[in-house]
Amino acid sequence: MAKIALKVDVDTLRGTQEGVPNLGRLLQRHNLKATFLFSLGPDHTGWALKRVFRPGFLKKVSRTSVLEHYGLKTLLYGVLLPGPDIGKEAANEMRAIDQAGHETGIHTWDHVAWQDAVRDRDPQWTQTQMQKSWDRFVEIFGHPPITYGAAGWQMNEAAFEQLDQWGIRFSSDGRSEPNLMPYRLALPSGKAKHVQYPTTLPTFDELIGVDGASELDAVKQILAITQSNPNDQVFTLHAELEGQKLLPAFEALIRGWLEQGHDLVTMGELHQSWEATKQLDKIAVLPLAWAEIPNRSGELIVQTH
Repeated sequence: MAKIALKVDVDTLRGTQEGVPNLGRLLQRHNLKATFLFSLGPDHTGWALKRVFRPGFLKKVSRTSVLEHYGLKTLLYGVLLPGPDIGKEAANEMRAIDQAGHETGIHTWDHVAWQDAVRDRDPQWTQTQMQKSWDRFVEIFGHPPITYGAAGWQMNEAAFEQLDQWGIRFSSDGRSEPNLMPYRLALPSGKAKHVQYPTTLPTFDELIGVDGASELDAVKQILAITQSNPNDQVFTLHAELEGQKLLPAFEALIRGWLEQGHDLVTMGELHQSWEATKQLDKIAVLPLAWAEIPNRSGELIVQTH
């Protein structure tokens, strides 16, 4: 039975306070667990407005109704309103999902700052940002993070090396085709110790609105991939989208996957299944690579072949 790992990226204060509890209740109804990756510092979502000049950004915004999903207040954080500290204002919601038995890890410190800058930043800036997120995570949860997942699928070599220094064993920082093949990165310091499990399935916001596709159409497109593909997959959802307006669509997707016979798991359970079969002894070591993917603006980290 193929496994589909549920990876929840939590980008904003609203997503943490509203979307995360909504997803927790939904997953509880289906007796499922997911991996929640938290943004732990300031919410500067409004800074993302400067992406308006990036190719493809306006098209994505118009398709996915950013104002409707995120709310006007969130879009003003860092512009006309001060950016709230997510880790301070939403610690209770974070702890609750952890105590409910879900897997928790780090997404980032400052989501927009990381996504827009990390590729070209130096090791000192990178390590400072990452250390802030580590310290805040331990402060909130009382234990170190199990895993990591990069904001916007953006990293640099120093960031990957930091994961190894932390002792992170598995992470999900890039994208690949819908056929999961875990790999290790080739870094300046040598072969990475941690294993990469890239997101393999398209996200809802990459499908909705393309050629007029509705939320239900997006569900059908994802289910068509997993129906015909017997391999393990990683699906990334967002607390701001699937945890709020797209919650019914996500539940339809869950029902469809269960009907197809898939095993819906955390990232840790996916990693354990690959460890148990000794397949990780033979996985590829690949260079860090970047490329554009359909219906998302800018270049992302991608798995080479």
